[in-house]
Amino acid sequence: MPRPPDEPLPDDIAALKALIVAQRAALTAAEARAATAENEATARGLEIEKLRHTIAKLRHERFGQSSERRALLDQLELQLFELEEDEAQAEAAAQASKPAETPGVVVQSFERRKPARRPLPEHLPRERVVHPAPSACPCCGGSLHKLGEDVTEMLELVPRQWKVIQHVREKFSCRSCEKIAQPPAPSHPIARGRAGPGLLAHVLFGKYGLHLPLTRQAATYAREGVPLDVSTLADWVGASAATLMPMIEAIRNHVFAAARIHADETTVPVLAAGKTRTGRLWTYVRDDRPFAGTDPPAAVYFYSPDRGGVHPEAHLAGYTGLMQADAYAGFNRLYEAGRKPGPIVEAVCWAHARRKFFDLARFTKAPIAIEAVSRIDALFDIEREISGKPPAERRRMRQERSRPRAEALEAWLRQQHDRLSPNSQVAKAIAYSLNRWDGLVRFLDDGRLCMTNNAAERALRGIAVGRHNWTFAGSDGGGRRAAAIYTLIESAKLNDVDPQAWLADLLARLQDHPAKRIDDLLPWNWKRHRLQKIAA
Repeated sequence: MPRPPDEPLPDDIAALKALIVAQRAALTAAEARAATAENEATARGLEIEKLRHTIAKLRHERFGQSSERRALLDQLELQLFELEEDEAQAEAAAQASKPAETPGVVVQSFERRKPARRPLPEHLPRERVVHPAPSACPCCGGSLHKLGEDVTEMLELVPRQWKVIQHVREKFSCRSCEKIAQPPAPSHPIARGRAGPGLLAHVLFGKYGLHLPLTRQAATYAREGVPLDVSTLADWVGASAATLMPMIEAIRNHVFAAARIHADETTVPVLAAGKTRTGRLWTYVRDDRPFAGTDPPAAVYFYSPDRGGVHPEAHLAGYTGLMQADAYAGFNRLYEAGRKPGPIVEAVCWAHARRKFFDLARFTKAPIAIEAVSRIDALFDIEREISGKPPAERRRMRQERSRPRAEALEAWLRQQHDRLSPNSQVAKAIAYSLNRWDGLVRFLDDGRLCMTNNAAERALRGIAVGRHNWTFAGSDGGGRRAAAIYTLIESAKLNDVDPQAWLADLLARLQDHPAKRIDDLLPWNWKRHRLQKIAA
């Protein structure tokens, strides 16, 4: 027990020494208790920060079933309240000071613009409906003379029309030798199929471009008076995918011939026994337009039943260029120096690094995160100015303007990281960038690189939207077929080609087209030939 302050000290030296030892022991115990209380308060503060961040993200992103999400939020909020009470008690015991309020993120208001009234397309046919004018003046009954006319255009839709095309091959016999002559049968887009190329393209684009399941398409066709079984549509889709495989291989060869590609993947629910499991769709995008490249853009897709690193290793077995991607660990073996035929050069995405700071700035108003976002945005401002410039000019501008900012950002991040607890959310966001800093700043020395992997993320956007419609892939084979058709549709869209019109022409011509000239049908070449015909 501590000695009362008003109690006289003993005169005996031994008693005084014992008293000093006891006081020291009591002081050491008090310091230990204070340190323990401070550590507990710090741990609670970090846990509260983490929970607040998680709750804010759950509220914002709104994923999962609403009832499950509400239950999870209630549980997290209850845990948060208890931790906040514990923290207040620990702070009072340790006499901790209350942290100062941090500035918030200012979002400037904007004025919503009214939609522009565009003229109706000139290529559409016009149908004139002339409203009868009076035969005489309604005032005095005199004769009228035409001064002109006012035309008001109204856009109208004619319901889809179905028709049956009959291919007639007349037979003739020779009067002399009695040999029968008849023109050869025309090639069909798919073997033993009765669907024309336009119908097949409509079904394919509806399923993979508009994300309409075959059941909904069959119901629509039935309402239009053409009943088609879902199994029949499924057969058409599978046969069409087989017919289009040469074009898919040609696009793959074009993508992997690039000096730089983008890579990313997304989840795909796949039907299993009584449930669904999670497969993956991978995309690799070639887009040289940011550095004024003349080669056309394209995207290739692959399916895998899981996210193992062996899959991108197989996809990129022969590739040795630059690759922009996120920090997925499955790519790491591609970057090894001993890889055959050579290592792939990694360029890390700044958008992923910025997103971690942005979430903290938006949800927790962390001052360090707000400052980090501001510094990274300054680099993006420079990128917007040099987009579409040649590689040499992009590199020169980056060396002059971006490199000093990047070096200052690295030094500032390291300084802030040393001041923070490694378990705090801000420190983790900083560590994510610092651990990948060489890959993040590689764009400074190569004008062909971009700061982000947004090209691949845009290529996966349609799949992410479509998952809400088609719910799941029926099998691994269905996943591979989806990857093949997505390759065609996304590559057409990247080249401003109507995917449905291009698919219809491909299905009509591929069976009789020479294999050595398959590149003539690639979307960019197909578009050029079509424009030349229109001009002629």
